[in-house]
Amino acid sequence: MNNIQVTAIGVCIPGSVNPATGCVWAPNIPGWDAFPLRTFIKESLDDKSIDVLVDNDRICYVYGEMWLGAARDCRNVICIAVGTGIGAGIVIDGRAIHGADDIVGATGWMALQPPYDHAYDPVGCFEYYASGTGICNRAKDAVRQTPDYNGELSRIPVEDITTPDVFAAYENGDSIARQVIAKAVEMWGMGAANLVSLLNPELIVWAGGVFGPAKSLIDDIFAEARKWAQPLNIKTVKFVPSSLPGNVGLLGAGYLALTRGNVAI
Repeated sequence: MNNIQVTAIGVCIPGSVNPATGCVWAPNIPGWDAFPLRTFIKESLDDKSIDVLVDNDRICYVYGEMWLGAARDCRNVICIAVGTGIGAGIVIDGRAIHGADDIVGATGWMALQPPYDHAYDPVGCFEYYASGTGICNRAKDAVRQTPDYNGELSRIPVEDITTPDVFAAYENGDSIARQVIAKAVEMWGMGAANLVSLLNPELIVWAGGVFGPAKSLIDDIFAEARKWAQPLNIKTVKFVPSSLPGNVGLLGAGYLALTRGNVAI
């Protein structure tokens, strides 16, 4: 078997990266608070000439779509990933946007529902209603608060209701599931409209575990976004589902390695 020559390694992390130091912050990984990940990987390699490139999962999602997915040949694209949380990878004029602290795309904190409720404190307003966790929790709240409800979700112990359960009940016309998903569609549409108005993308790709079952709702999301967005911008943007499997972030990390981080399109 031929030896494979490795010249670069791309790494996708669920958090933020300091581009100068390669230190990362990943709140879901114990000890990864300013952890020197790039140096750690580099020092573990026998061949010190191998480049190590680290970026956040939001950017790796959009890189994956630009390389092998729905956003090929695009220079202005936003990938909105909806799973446990909500985040967006943003490439404008062929360049990824990172911001001062590499936290661009923390869209879960978009302010979409006044007045402020302290229930938004842990995750943000957008995520509270429209992430996978938010959809599940809002359905549980509605079941608890509706004593005469006898729909499909009432047949499941409240604490055992899952996001797939909510989508299945939605497809069967369950009243609470319809109410919760309608709110999520409204939020997705408003959030996307704000991004369209601010950034003028040509494409928004909807990815993550929720889009999955929410893929059939993209036309409804676009209809909601059209109400709110800058009218010229919304005419030139398309909303599409991801065309890649769940490892899109790893594909994006591969693209990061292949291009050595110089991903201008």
